[in-house]
Amino acid sequence: MPDPHWTIPVARWSSWPAAASAAPDIGFIEPIVRRRLSTLSRVALKVAHDCVGADEARVVFASRHGELRRTTDILRAISSGEPVSPTAFSLSVLNAMTGVFGIARGDRSAASAISAGPETLGYALLEAFAQFATQPASPVLLVYADEPADPAYGTIEDEVQGGAIAILLSSEGALGHLVCARSSVVAPDAARAVGQRDPGPTAETSVAPGHSAATGATGAAQPPDTAEAETRFATQSQALLHCLETGKPAAWQGAGALWHWGWHDCAA
Repeated sequence: MPDPHWTIPVARWSSWPAAASAAPDIGFIEPIVRRRLSTLSRVALKVAHDCVGADEARVVFASRHGELRRTTDILRAISSGEPVSPTAFSLSVLNAMTGVFGIARGDRSAASAISAGPETLGYALLEAFAQFATQPASPVLLVYADEPADPAYGTIEDEVQGGAIAILLSSEGALGHLVCARSSVVAPDAARAVGQRDPGPTAETSVAPGHSAATGATGAAQPPDTAEAETRFATQSQALLHCLETGKPAAWQGAGALWHWGWHDCAA
């Protein structure tokens, strides 16, 4: 199976840093609901609202850990023999944010939730593209929000960075196009096992295959023009945010894959 590559039209995007000192403004949520929300849901709702306003949109929510901290608190309460709040339980599921968002806006559009380990954001972008490609006239809102797991779980490989990113996929009024690609990477031990050359240590910069290529609505790559060096980051969210903010290609490498992101302005 060939490595996937695809392009999505970006009409609007928003982000919220984990280190923000101020609380996100989610005044569109009723106070009785707002005070029960976790920090994770608050930042997710903030960036989501920034992108769609009152417009209807399908939602793809992505988070590696989701409401794991809330779930951990519930488990601690159970182990201590304390009662568990039904509200806390209902808000502990991965798709809690999409439910709150849809109810607050009166939007009955489809919503889905994705968790795929350290590659969560990349696969969420692929799911959002797939949904958009099936019905291009209907916008798709991608919302990614995460926070590191509770210290009780110990050291986690490729741990996430906190914060949130939202992207509205829509051809109408698109700011530009986000080019996404995933390349398979053979681990050194596996390469030696099948007689392949050890690829050696990972460089901080490289040239992204196809990153300078524009792709059509079906995701098929067009001939590239010029190659541009990409910067690699420790997390997928850092790489994607760098690409959105600067327009420069960025990448993230996991255990078995190298993800690339590039940007093309609509006027280019």
